[in-house]
Amino acid sequence: MDLRPLRIPAFARLWVGSTLAGLGGQLTVVAVMLHVFALTGDTFAVAMIAVAGLLPMVIAGLYGGMLADAFDRRTVALSAATVTFASTALLAALAWTGGETVWWLYVLSIINSAANSIVLATRAAIVPRLLPRELLPAAAALQGISTGVMVMAGPALAGVLVAVSGYAWTYTADVVLMLGLFLGLWTLPPIRPEGEVVRAGLESLRDGWRFLRRASNIRLQYILDIIAMTFGQPLALFPAIGAVLLGGGAITTGVLTASVAAGVLASSLFSGPIGRVRRQGLGIARAISVYGAAITLLGLILLAAWLGVLAPPAVGEDSANLPLIAAAAFALAISGGADNVSAIYRSTMMQSAVPDAIRGRLQGIFIVVVAGGPRVGALYAGSLATLTALWFPPLLGGVIIIALVGVLVRINPRFRAYDAEHPEP
Repeated sequence: MDLRPLRIPAFARLWVGSTLAGLGGQLTVVAVMLHVFALTGDTFAVAMIAVAGLLPMVIAGLYGGMLADAFDRRTVALSAATVTFASTALLAALAWTGGETVWWLYVLSIINSAANSIVLATRAAIVPRLLPRELLPAAAALQGISTGVMVMAGPALAGVLVAVSGYAWTYTADVVLMLGLFLGLWTLPPIRPEGEVVRAGLESLRDGWRFLRRASNIRLQYILDIIAMTFGQPLALFPAIGAVLLGGGAITTGVLTASVAAGVLASSLFSGPIGRVRRQGLGIARAISVYGAAITLLGLILLAAWLGVLAPPAVGEDSANLPLIAAAAFALAISGGADNVSAIYRSTMMQSAVPDAIRGRLQGIFIVVVAGGPRVGALYAGSLATLTALWFPPLLGGVIIIALVGVLVRINPRFRAYDAEHPEP
């Protein structure tokens, strides 16, 4: 892979700090899911963690993007990071004192995700100011390395920490690791938006939407990602899959989640050729189609488990269907790798084709799409699994993804012809 962006100190510090903070964030994400499932025993309640935070995250992401286009982006990111840190610290304090309830877990998760969406949108708008355009694909691939490490190590470590030491230690580890984010942001120079500055408000938001209406390539990549995340995001099912379908409990939940990140990490390690691909729109379409195929395969594997294929006499926390767990992990690794290739192209397109003066607002919308899609997907998976079976949502969703991507890309030739050498939004 191309490591040249790490030769630029400001980007390197931001990348390291964000990776440490993201690792800690994954500890909390998985711990909260397991915590809610332990308190309620209800898969739908786990799915509703993500759904409840959707509207606040959408509002925060959009408003954060407007702030990034109106003020010093370093200051905006630091302020939002402080809120994220405080909400995680309170979560740890409640766990240590035994005061945690399902509602506290919901409220603090909502605050955390809303503030974090502002951090992500602002940080993404900062990166093109630190690097030349030709290094943006490599920077996106490095973000894939970061995501792979934090999502692979984080959930696996969370499963072990929860099983061995409990929730309080898991949340506290996130508090400590989050300090790295402040290091990466604090050492940046002031970064004010270039061009005409529009004060944050409704007019700024309308300005962003007017640009998006003209930007058919950017708009379609948003739609394709929403489709993939809505119909192909089985994360909310993992606690129940580990508890009642494949066995292994919290450890299986961690392994399945980490498998997605293993695919992300592997695809990033061999991402050098990706930066030389010019037809990035076509690359997005093909990567998401592979993602849909991998999710379909996961549904078939879970169907086999439901039918009792290779199952031990009694599936439970201490008795797991190891062959099918391995097969499910493989399918999820393929999905993670395909999603990461798509993310590299989508991020590069966003940062290359969108002018700096409006980049914060578009990154805000981008973060809402990236983070909001999985929450809608959690509602889809949790609701449909409650009405049918755990294997049905991924099986149906994967087929829907492949079909919709094929139709939408076929009727949008401008997206298929997108040329990275001449980026047009």
